[in-house]
Amino acid sequence: MQKRERARIVLEELERAYPAPGCPLHHTDPFTLLVAVMLSAQCTDARVNKVTPALFAAAPTPEAMAAMEWQEVREYIATCGLTQTKAKRLVQTARMLVEHHAGQVPATFAELEALPGVGHKTASVVMAQVFGMPAFPVDTHIFRLARRWGLSRGSTVEKVEADLKKIFPKPLWNKLHVQFVLWGREHCPARGCKPTCRICSQLPIA
Repeated sequence: MQKRERARIVLEELERAYPAPGCPLHHTDPFTLLVAVMLSAQCTDARVNKVTPALFAAAPTPEAMAAMEWQEVREYIATCGLTQTKAKRLVQTARMLVEHHAGQVPATFAELEALPGVGHKTASVVMAQVFGMPAFPVDTHIFRLARRWGLSRGSTVEKVEADLKKIFPKPLWNKLHVQFVLWGREHCPARGCKPTCRICSQLPIA
């Protein structure tokens, strides 16, 4: 089966299951989304959503977080893993936003990726969800599913992202990356495909 046919089946099933997917990470503005995505590294979205209400109550803006010490931030995110590194980077990023961006989250990939602890995937999520710029952030779910479904043979996140961008139309990228993640969690997790996975049941697994 050719990639285009595989992509058609994937797209139909994802659209049927999640016609209007929302962002899995709870946030109220660009800054809170940026913080939530930074916290989600090697941590589940569910866990992030449990710790961010208290964190955002204490530091709802870059200015408020910039005024904190990283040890204070670490207390709020203690269950998220890599807490010392994340806390330090959150404070550093908040201070950089205040000092160089007038307290605003920048709207370009280059400026976002220049922030401490913000890689391409984090920047892609912010650009897609906040600014509506076409992006296809590839996390562990998308990396796994793209290879499992024969959409990419890439051995790196960058290669898988490039392959997916070639297969799917640009206007669909922002929605698709969320649909992929939701499907991976519900129907096709890393430990093995569930009987409810209508995609795997239709595709010769690569």
